[in-house]
Amino acid sequence: MLIGFVVLYLVLSIGIGLYAATRVHNARDYITAGQSLPMIVVIAMVFATWFGAETVLGIPATFLDENLGGTISDPFGASLALILFGLLFARPLYRMRLITLGDFYRQRYNRPVEIVMSLAIAASYLGWVSAQVMALGLVFNVLSDGVITASQGILIGAAVVSLYTLFGGMWSVALTTFVQMTIIVAGLLWISVLVGDMPEVGGVAPVVEHALAAGKFEFWPAMEWAAIITFVAGLLTMGFGSVPQQDVFQRANSSKNETIAVWGTVIGGTIYLLFAAVPLYLTYSATLVDPAMTTALLAEDAQLVLPTFVKTHLPLLAQIIFYGALLSVIMSTASGTLLAPSVTISENIIKEFLPHQRMSQQALLRVTRGVVVAFAVLVVAYSLWSLESETSIHQMVENAYKVTLATAFVPLFAGIYWKRANSFGAGLSIVLGFTAWIAMEFVAPEGALPPQFAGFIASLVGMVAGSMLRPATNAVESGAKA
Repeated sequence: MLIGFVVLYLVLSIGIGLYAATRVHNARDYITAGQSLPMIVVIAMVFATWFGAETVLGIPATFLDENLGGTISDPFGASLALILFGLLFARPLYRMRLITLGDFYRQRYNRPVEIVMSLAIAASYLGWVSAQVMALGLVFNVLSDGVITASQGILIGAAVVSLYTLFGGMWSVALTTFVQMTIIVAGLLWISVLVGDMPEVGGVAPVVEHALAAGKFEFWPAMEWAAIITFVAGLLTMGFGSVPQQDVFQRANSSKNETIAVWGTVIGGTIYLLFAAVPLYLTYSATLVDPAMTTALLAEDAQLVLPTFVKTHLPLLAQIIFYGALLSVIMSTASGTLLAPSVTISENIIKEFLPHQRMSQQALLRVTRGVVVAFAVLVVAYSLWSLESETSIHQMVENAYKVTLATAFVPLFAGIYWKRANSFGAGLSIVLGFTAWIAMEFVAPEGALPPQFAGFIASLVGMVAGSMLRPATNAVESGAKA
């Protein structure tokens, strides 16, 4: 019966996504939903940007293995990125009437910067989308009691998400996300009440007290240089590296007006930080209800603690709601993050190399859908490899934003807020940032200064030095358009 309800839910999600396809008439509808979305939908989409597999499975697993400080990158860094984007970037980018972030790099700098940045942004999504798809595989494996392998689950999950994203684009993301976020919030809150009523738990306070006594709320690093740098780098890898991302930009850019773009993003990011505590509470409660099961799963895979706990200790209705909510968070995140790199590749790379650079909206729509399929195939391949190499979901998400921290954040920020930033400075920033990051990955991957943070510092130095050494040559470079 549980599997039957899950299948029904998947069919419903596909149906909503295909209905959304009826609203898609051209590439702009597909990419930005016609810039017509109201506040409540934008908040739901922004909340869903990060509330995915890593929030329900990955972050609680890290919390159990380490402590609250181990989650500095997500949810703390992730929510910081959303709030920063809303306060500092949403308004000026919305006013530029862009389709992608790559368009910004072209308008503010030049075509080579656009291509390199678009490739970097698209590459960062491979790990992020794959983390969601791998989580789908794990869920199907747990649901079927091992009848469906994790690898087969990855194929099923990728097929479902790709299907409705392929046809409905941003409209599918918007409509399915709104329904899915309703299920997530209501479902997880109700399950929290059920778990709190268990005699072994006794409410929120005993869980918090137990976790506090076990040292799980230790957050700040030791007062040592290496520990502080690692802590700050963990925060900024997501907090800054996630800002120059197409999916975050698309959600804000799909808003009906710039006020919604700003505050929808800020509110969504704030809600994400607060609601991320719910899976932590549920997962730690499992250690009180069934210590033996938790200990066994911690030795095997901590990501399985919460779904196994729900399946073995909660009534059928709660299981149906939990797995519906879990699939909701994963698919809503996966669909948006599958669309984002596909749009970037088609709009900022492929489009410019085709014979007719100013292709019709219909032709661009066909190209974008083709890229969605191609990127989905890459995601499946990377997910299967990650499963074999036992890479955790949280690690996949953390690794996804190293490249954008080292190369993309500084040119974006300087392009908006520093008039002297120019193409030479942007190019030097990218080269130095990327080179320093990769070099450190080989020389000292576990050093006191994390490689991506070294890349970020080098990128900052490159932008300042390059822009000061070679003055802007035209109005665009001097920031007139930004």
